[in-house]
Amino acid sequence: MELKGKKIVFLGDSITQGVGTSSDEARFSNLIEKNEGAICVNYGISGTRLAYQHKPSDEPSFDLCFIDRVDEMDADADIVVVFGGTNDFGHGDAAIGHFEDRDPYTFYGAVHTLITKLITKYPTAQIVFLTPLHREFEQNYIVKGGVERYSTLKEYVEILRELLEYYSLPTLDLYRCGRMQPLVPIVKEMYMPDGLHPNDAGHVLLTEMITAFLKQI
Repeated sequence: MELKGKKIVFLGDSITQGVGTSSDEARFSNLIEKNEGAICVNYGISGTRLAYQHKPSDEPSFDLCFIDRVDEMDADADIVVVFGGTNDFGHGDAAIGHFEDRDPYTFYGAVHTLITKLITKYPTAQIVFLTPLHREFEQNYIVKGGVERYSTLKEYVEILRELLEYYSLPTLDLYRCGRMQPLVPIVKEMYMPDGLHPNDAGHVLLTEMITAFLKQI
């Protein structure tokens, strides 16, 4: 796909917003716009999740979930890029749920709801998802939804893969091939100093991978 002149909207969390970079100009969406001549609109909000929450967050902006923010996005996008899920694992209280769920208070149901809402709003646009990157403490088991249901980040990634295959949407699997694993000291130092957010160099990597991925669709 040729990116020059295409309008690309990016829906995401703190990584999309650019937390960890030295400036907005260093985040991947701005680099793609500069390098490729695309029109990039960034809808990243730090701390946000795909699923609805049972208990309000201490920081109200964290509860501006992806599903509701679709309504605010430009309707004339040629490409929609969704990059999230790490906060659902990290500090969300929604249960994992099951494939049959359409309840946005579960992770399965929220992903179903988000995807169908995006397809309805953008029936002719190219919709793609990026899986979460590796992060520190990703093997920690966290109780979800107040029930004895323990989950790791990898489980969230696998759910995204499963549902994106079901809806036949392209997926850039950054968990599998994102080249950033902060448990390796030199990688953390170079690309993810806080163990979660890519720095300027990390956003250069993201730019390269996302650009190559979009061009081959």
